Amino acid sequence: MVASAPHSPRHPNLLQATPDEAFRLSQQEGTVFIDIRSEIEHFFVGNPVGVINIPWQDAPDFELNPDFVPAVFRVAKKHQTVLLICRSGHRSIDAGNALLEAGFQAVYNVLEGFEGDRDEKNHRSSVNGWRFRGLPWVQC
Repeated sequence: MVASAPHSPRHPNLLQATPDEAFRLSQQEGTVFIDIRSEIEHFFVGNPVGVINIPWQDAPDFELNPDFVPAVFRVAKKHQTVLLICRSGHRSIDAGNALLEAGFQAVYNVLEGFEGDRDEKNHRSSVNGWRFRGLPWVQC
């Protein structure tokens, strides 16, 4: 289970997209789609087709990745649209805030994330999220 620090308030310039909107945006030329979950989550839980995995936090200690912003700069330019997805749409707020502070101009948080919120039995992917909505994804 991924431990998560309290989340920062959303930067006023951080854009929000539903999973369906994010899918449409991801199909546009020049859009960079980044899965910020840990490598373990990315590979074993599954991931949207075509995303690049750059963890915001990663195993074994789930400390913030000090190379996150530089790694994004290696795959995207400040003027490009950047989509960020995590498990449920919360960690990606913090990652998006960091990219906006670094000068990126069009950063989207994918609402609901890949797995979405928990249901009454604490299960994910049964209420909302990328996978629940039937959008393209793969799993190793």
